[in-house]
Amino acid sequence: MSYEHKATGMFDVTSWSEQLVTDIDGTGTTAGDAYYPDRGITRAEVSYAYTGDIRGTGTVVYLIGYASEPGPVLALERFEGTIAGHEGTCVFSHVGTQDRTSVSVRLEVVPGMGTGALETLRGEAEVAIKGHSEEGYPITLSFDID
Repeated sequence: MSYEHKATGMFDVTSWSEQLVTDIDGTGTTAGDAYYPDRGITRAEVSYAYTGDIRGTGTVVYLIGYASEPGPVLALERFEGTIAGHEGTCVFSHVGTQDRTSVSVRLEVVPGMGTGALETLRGEAEVAIKGHSEEGYPITLSFDID
């Protein structure tokens, strides 16, 4: 789909809590308090801070599939803040894949879940992350507001 406007920014992870949902083989890796199955499903509650044209906070619940090939990532995120000067809230759906070193997701604005000046927001973004970054991660949202 084609959109008239673009908003660019950066986002940082401010919190991440991941718990096991199911472990298919009973094998995996423990890092800190988290267990990551070789094959299985986890649920992660994550908070993001956004800067730039996209400014605010996001609260996300992920379902993450771990497999020998890139596993699926599904999520809903509630964003609160401003996008290109339009203040309000909206919900993004995340659909993508991940492996141990990278994540690739497509974000889409969920229709009918916005408030304030973001109530009629429509848009999407592609996010690709390779490894950890202390500077944050870039995002460009293509969007329209009716």
